[in-house]
Amino acid sequence: MDVVGKTAAWCALGLCWIGVTGSMVAEAQQPAPLHYVCHRTATPVHIDGKLDDTAWASAPWTSDFVDIEGAGKPVPRFHTRVKMLWDADYLYIAAQIEEPDVKATLTQHDSVIFHDSDFEVFVKPLPATPSYYEFEINALNTSWDLFLPKPYNQGGRPDNSWDIAGLQTGVAVQGTLNDSKDRDRGWTVEIAYPLKAFATRQSVPPPVPGTQWRINFSRVEWKAGQAHEDNWVWSPQGVVNMHVPERWGFLEFAQ
Repeated sequence: MDVVGKTAAWCALGLCWIGVTGSMVAEAQQPAPLHYVCHRTATPVHIDGKLDDTAWASAPWTSDFVDIEGAGKPVPRFHTRVKMLWDADYLYIAAQIEEPDVKATLTQHDSVIFHDSDFEVFVKPLPATPSYYEFEINALNTSWDLFLPKPYNQGGRPDNSWDIAGLQTGVAVQGTLNDSKDRDRGWTVEIAYPLKAFATRQSVPPPVPGTQWRINFSRVEWKAGQAHEDNWVWSPQGVVNMHVPERWGFLEFAQ
């Protein structure tokens, strides 16, 4: 979770919010948002976090995550990448998160998950509107979901009461959770995001080949002795702020 995301969390918890202007992003200096072609799977993905379903074999990985501010910032210490599939019912997301010492503490749904190292999804199924959805998960498979009617810098306030009905998630740790005596490889995540989950907040037409949404992924990484977290993303934002949807990547549904 970035600096503005932290502000968002306190706002979601009913505390005060300090505005952050959208002018922080210098569009002319930013590369074009990244693009992912998401293919349809003929068989549902079994959600257990292990990424071993045959359906995943044909899905391409994204490029490795970079610093949220993009070029000129240090390359992340650990690799992170994502792949996606879809069918009539779900958008499937798989994440591979390299981490030599996997840790997590939060166990209650809708906790402020970025207080742990986490994986985050930001999705905007109606690109022409200001609204979007946020989802966070830690290595204990504890999640937080919320709806944003518009970005914080436009006066938006988060709807923390929104829950992803029918959501399926799975986490697998390649190592030993919360044990620093050994060296872990990391953790993997699988998410089955129901395409009907948006219906309680707005009408989202089911995707068809050619449909485009906006999407981005973030990883918060805490390091012992470091005052601030690292923020690593798929499509760079150009600023430490995930809540600038125009900088997110493009998700294109394909056959």
